[in-house]
Amino acid sequence: MFVPNGYQFESEAEKIAFMQRYSFATIITNNNQQIPLATQLPFVIEQRSGKLVLSAHFSIANEQAKYIEQHTSLIIFTEPHAYISPTHYTKHESVPTWDYIAVHAYGKASLITEEGLKLQALEQMINFYEEGYLAQWNSLADTFKHRMVKGIVAFELEVTDLQGQKKLSQNKSQAERESIVAQLEKSNNTVENDLAGYIQKTLNDKAK
Repeated sequence: MFVPNGYQFESEAEKIAFMQRYSFATIITNNNQQIPLATQLPFVIEQRSGKLVLSAHFSIANEQAKYIEQHTSLIIFTEPHAYISPTHYTKHESVPTWDYIAVHAYGKASLITEEGLKLQALEQMINFYEEGYLAQWNSLADTFKHRMVKGIVAFELEVTDLQGQKKLSQNKSQAERESIVAQLEKSNNTVENDLAGYIQKTLNDKAK
């Protein structure tokens, strides 16, 4: 990832927090012909003994699952983002841009093949996304759960490289950025509202 000066995350912890907040991500893996394959998946992100581990599962019919142990995968976490109009800038000779936040995680995956461990992985995902559903899950018949487990390819990926960028109009003046925040806050688009919060935070941090 190309990260211009001034657009870096403050820490690894900040990157991880972002991934956990926007955990529906795109995993990209080359097949043996070096053709990239991509799938959008919900991930569970956790730290174990100082290591960052991402876990998810494919449908068993997904070809990409065949290559994630052999080849390094790239998982892209991104959101929120928004078009930024040049009308916010004091300089007339200005052009539009796009503000966004993204984190790229790299690593090779390990498949989870034992049925009991696959069930644990599913329950871990339930706990992460909807803990209240766990009671209903526990009430389901074992035969249903076994059929479900047979239809997925579960995996864990230990992150070996983590890169991130926050492009939040840091190269603009405080007044210009305040104008951008005000516009995004008024938007009916919740993604743009979220981005306004991130830009505002950088302004608040700068003022400390």
